[in-house]
Formats: sequence, C-alpha cells, structure tokens
Amino acid sequence: QVQPVESGGGLVQPGGSLRLSCAASGSDFSTATVGWYRQFPGKQRELVARITSRGIFNYADSAKGRFTISRDNARNTVYLQLDSLEPEDTATYYCNIIPRGMTRGFWGQGTQVTVSS
Repeated sequence: QVQPVESGGGLVQPGGSLRLSCAASGSDFSTATVGWYRQFPGKQRELVARITSRGIFNYADSAKGRFTISRDNARNTVYLQLDSLEPEDTATYYCNIIPRGMTRGFWGQGTQVTVSS
C-alpha cells in the first residue's frame, strides 16, 4: 500500500508561485507513475500533470507553460511547481500514485491552493 502525502498549498496572490510536494514511503516509488490532479467545488477531479517512472510527462492545456512537474526518486517525492497563478487555479490539489503493474492509484488527502488578492 502506498500513502501519498501532499504539502505546499496555501494562499497566494495572482501572479504568484507555489511548489507542491507529494511524498510517499516504499521502495516502489521510483517505478510508479505519479499524477497531480485538482478538484473545484462540485466538480470531478481533473488531471493537471503526470510523470512516469522514466520522466516522461504530460500536462493539461490549462497547465502548459505555467506548471512544471518533476520527481526526485532519492527523496520519494514528486513536485508540482505552480507559476503565474490565477484565481481560476484555486482548487484542492491531489496526488495520485500508480505503482508499476497496477491500474488503480492511491490518493493523498489533498492540499488547498487559493489564489486571491
């Protein structure tokens, strides 16, 4: 079982930046695919960015050019750098870890990002 733990959310002004972290224990982390999702009130979670064990990544259109996903396998952590934040980015951000060979991922508890002046 993998238990992701997100951190790094908070309140930031428009145009500001935050770095979210998703940490998890376990030796399987380096071979897992990790995704960042976000959820707006009353909406389903949507993919923001995903990175595979080989470092191949993809982004939602809304994230391209502003958000950057990266991973540090030595620290069992995946990061999501959020730049040029807009009020429309206000949401709860979740990390999902899919170990190799599995089709179902494990969710963290989420971290709130609020963009407001």
